[in-house]
Amino acid sequence: MRILFAGSPSLAVPSLERTAREHEVVGVLTCCDRPAGRGGRLEPSPVKERSLALGLPLLQPARLEAAVIDEVKRLEPQLLVVAAFGRIFRKEFLDIFPAGGINLHPSLLPRYRGPSPISAAILEGEVETGVTVQRLALRFDTGDILGQRAVALDGSETTGTLTASLAELGAELLAEVLARLAAGQQITGTSQDEGRASYCRLVRKEDGRIDWGEPARVIERKVRAYDPWPRADTTWNGASLLLLKTAVYPGTFTDAGEPGKVLAGDRRHGLLVRTGDGVLAVERLQLQFKKPLDWRSFLNGHPDLVGARLGG
Repeated sequence: MRILFAGSPSLAVPSLERTAREHEVVGVLTCCDRPAGRGGRLEPSPVKERSLALGLPLLQPARLEAAVIDEVKRLEPQLLVVAAFGRIFRKEFLDIFPAGGINLHPSLLPRYRGPSPISAAILEGEVETGVTVQRLALRFDTGDILGQRAVALDGSETTGTLTASLAELGAELLAEVLARLAAGQQITGTSQDEGRASYCRLVRKEDGRIDWGEPARVIERKVRAYDPWPRADTTWNGASLLLLKTAVYPGTFTDAGEPGKVLAGDRRHGLLVRTGDGVLAVERLQLQFKKPLDWRSFLNGHPDLVGARLGG
């Protein structure tokens, strides 16, 4: 089956590799190189890097204009396969593909339609998430479901670790659906229940800023949901302080304090910080322009942290 693959981030790479191994990928559609780091040097997407290594033809249009549509038509693709491309395709573009298009989405649709379903599931404290392969529709993430795989969450996942595992699971599910389509099987999709639909938005850098008035369980989820980007952060002595690993303190602490106050260093759990409801144990952190440290090493160099108020 002749396939045009569309995707950009690391989530899509295992699907690209598996699809290229088992089918004929006539082209790869990915985002333009983007500035990164302090120098603003242009960097390619993970999908572009892997496509170049595999020797696949690349398309990096800023917009899907008429010239791009003509270029895609010349490739004579039969099916569009999408994994985290982040754009809505117009009917004019979808009409190029005789077999239509399918999309891999890292959630159990109709839950968490939108651009950041993995971090959204962590933020909500879900005990289960998964991947969905759906038919492409003109409305974002609303197509009929062709297959789903669920995975249990234990509350230790970060967006980074969960993305990696869902990328592999998604590649397996996508391969199963593609094999059936290539064999000429008619897959009866299941329409999504609009009454169960929920949505998520794009994560912004400012989302990582900690509000110590929130409950400890909410802050702990934010630390995991915003790892590896934008990271959960607060301030101390006018400098940014990243929280890299935290947990909800299981015990009680008699010093009430105000939200954000560093109460003590606990030998078993780390730095204890008062929140709006409960105590957060900080196990690993990083001061602006410094290297990441475990809480003991950090406290050795900054003993005045205990008793200070973060975020103030």
